[in-house]
Amino acid sequence: MPLLPAISLPYAFDVDQRYPVDLHMHSTASDGALTPSQLVTLCAERGLTHMALTDHDTMDGVEEAGIAARQMGICLIPGCELSTRWQGINIHVVALMPGGLQGPLVAGLEQQRTARIKRAEVIAERLEKAGLSNALEKAREQAGSDRPLGRPDFARALVADGLVADWAGAFKRYLGSGKKGDVKALWPEISEAVAWVVASGGVAVLAHPLRHGLTRRKRGLLMDTFRAAGGQGVELVSGQQNPDSTRDLARQLVERELYASMGSDFHFPGSHAAPGSMSLIPRTAAPPIWQHPRLAHLRNAPGGVLTSYSG
Repeated sequence: MPLLPAISLPYAFDVDQRYPVDLHMHSTASDGALTPSQLVTLCAERGLTHMALTDHDTMDGVEEAGIAARQMGICLIPGCELSTRWQGINIHVVALMPGGLQGPLVAGLEQQRTARIKRAEVIAERLEKAGLSNALEKAREQAGSDRPLGRPDFARALVADGLVADWAGAFKRYLGSGKKGDVKALWPEISEAVAWVVASGGVAVLAHPLRHGLTRRKRGLLMDTFRAAGGQGVELVSGQQNPDSTRDLARQLVERELYASMGSDFHFPGSHAAPGSMSLIPRTAAPPIWQHPRLAHLRNAPGGVLTSYSG
């Protein structure tokens, strides 16, 4: 089913449908392969009308993306994806920031940057013991810039050094949950990160909740903690997922009066994800994230950066 051509977004998800919206994507400002402007261009080519740039723990790419968005006629919502902890699990929170970077999130992102630098040093030390010599330098070469390093940079270094055959193998053997290169201790608790977002005029969205391998009950507890901290939305659809799981997740959102968001989690061309490439949004009583008072003007926003909110 093709993306909808309409620019005005619906008030409710009253049919199973795809929408020209992607509120979770990455650029070279973190671990994506495309520059912010290249990403916006690709989104325009794919027929998107609304997008968010949500690089890991940074909003450095938003200004460049905003210039391109105005040229392409796409509505860009500034954002980022925060790394957090909950019960020993690495949980991501997408921050949609219609007012841009401001408030406590400024210091929060600086804290995250410091944590990422220290985390990379720990990962490098562990991978060197596992056989990747000069791990930090090799990951830096893969990053191609001076931004804080992430696990994908080390994954590419492991592949380049011949220790694994591909990206998936790097995560399965060295970098995935519970492996040598999985370092969580430096991230803030989820409640702290959500507080940064909300106090800074943003909307906090729980990212890809179906990817953590949680039971339905434990996923519900995560959502309860998130909501109690001020979290407002959940990614109902993140890339491609099982329709039955999506409908069950929608029921959990409705029970907790949470808004439904969507995103591809796009990082690089040729991967399983592409901008706007997601499973159908099911018919559900969970309201679209753009119905949140801070994002309500997103429905009919012109091209360029969304820079204000009501409420």
